[in-house]
Amino acid sequence: MTSPLPSFMSPKDAGRALAAALQNPRAPLTVADAALASGLALRDADRGLQWLSTEYRGHLRVTESAELVYVFPHGFTKPWETRDRFSRLTAAIGRGALGALRFIVRAWVMVVLVGYVAIFLAIVVGLMFANQNDRNDRRGGRLPGGDLAFVFLRILSDALFWTFHPFSPFAVGYGDYGYGARRASFGGPASRRNSRDPTPFYEKVNRFFFGPTTPAPDPRATERKILAELRAEKGRIGLADVMRVTGLPREQADPLMARLMLDYDGEVGVSDEGGIYYHLESMRRTAAEGGAEGAGARPRAAWDEPRALPPLTGNTAGSNLLIGALNGFNLLMSLVAFDMNLTLSKLPWLFGRVPMEALPYAGTPVALGVVPLVFSIALFGLPIARALSIPVKAKRLAREKGRLAILRTVLARIAQKAPVTDEALAEAWKGATGTTPASKEVTRRVVELGGDAEIEESTGRVRYRFVDLETEAAALEAEREHASDEEKKVGKVVFASDN
Repeated sequence: MTSPLPSFMSPKDAGRALAAALQNPRAPLTVADAALASGLALRDADRGLQWLSTEYRGHLRVTESAELVYVFPHGFTKPWETRDRFSRLTAAIGRGALGALRFIVRAWVMVVLVGYVAIFLAIVVGLMFANQNDRNDRRGGRLPGGDLAFVFLRILSDALFWTFHPFSPFAVGYGDYGYGARRASFGGPASRRNSRDPTPFYEKVNRFFFGPTTPAPDPRATERKILAELRAEKGRIGLADVMRVTGLPREQADPLMARLMLDYDGEVGVSDEGGIYYHLESMRRTAAEGGAEGAGARPRAAWDEPRALPPLTGNTAGSNLLIGALNGFNLLMSLVAFDMNLTLSKLPWLFGRVPMEALPYAGTPVALGVVPLVFSIALFGLPIARALSIPVKAKRLAREKGRLAILRTVLARIAQKAPVTDEALAEAWKGATGTTPASKEVTRRVVELGGDAEIEESTGRVRYRFVDLETEAAALEAEREHASDEEKKVGKVVFASDN
């Protein structure tokens, strides 16, 4: 009688069976401990522990006899979920509020920057005619509100003319309309550039007040980088490789690799010295001619990725000047409305050429005074607030650059088998940020990478040891040296449906 083939449990089912069987989930345990407590086969207990490490953010330890030990600091609970939910809720509320605010501002821009400008310009013309008692008196047509309002109106009109005039070197193009060839023939901008800014005006306004729109990050970009690194490194990688291409801290790279091990049929390997590495042989197989691996295929390191603060608006100086002038014009005219007690009830009399001084007081001008004043000030406040936050963002960016510089130095010196000194890390931080780091800042980054400080007896210098990363690098070097190229071959094609 033929014995039945053994059945394999899914990692999720095996993990749940282990979680139900283990009495003390916080106690360290081996695969054999898990199999004994649950009655699962060793292979199922192994896959179940890997799933539990991914689900509950477990950690791996290696004994001097190269035995893997699984540790679950939080047991089979997820205390971080409350924080994560709160963070997601806060982020969702922030995105919703920002979206609503963007919509309000865009709608308001249509009203303020177009509607109010038109209304105020019409009122200015009406006021000039209403106060012109003598057509021969040049001073009779002066703008109420003083010389400042007149000068500002003149600047605004000149700005509009030189912005939209087709032969102007500062003209904003919204289409050729036959002007392109003429401008080129006169040596204008069309002869110097063949393309125009295709950004709609409302988007430029949106940038002015809220800054450039940041594209949504690709959720699969991190995995693609890790898999590219995996293939380039012969299907064997460690946490150092993951940190190199992603820039993630160690506590985030560890559970991420545990999940990828399940998704891509990987295995955890341990060297005789206790170095942990990840073996995903199946990801080496390729149908490309001669294989797709090689040193040149390695993705760019995280510290080589361009990192810079986004521009304040992303617009040209002319666009910013135009938007600021329009909003400033409304702000100024709202003050003029307060000064003249210009209410909506007075507009019919105004355009009937009745002098303003002949009209009685009609209360606070809300529509022409309060509303444009409050919103114009608020709109100016948005870019000012973003400008004031630039130093905080710059400091945060500098710290991230410093962290990546320390990571680069540590990994490079481990690969070269060179000592990691306090001076080297401080110099790396300074080279990336331009400032000398505090000693506690360097210590914090060393601890994040699992390093320990040692003091050399001969020189008294501080030297850092990263035992986990050093043993990992040695294990990977040996594994990659013995990796066979046969692993990446798919074999000879024996059937093809296209033939």
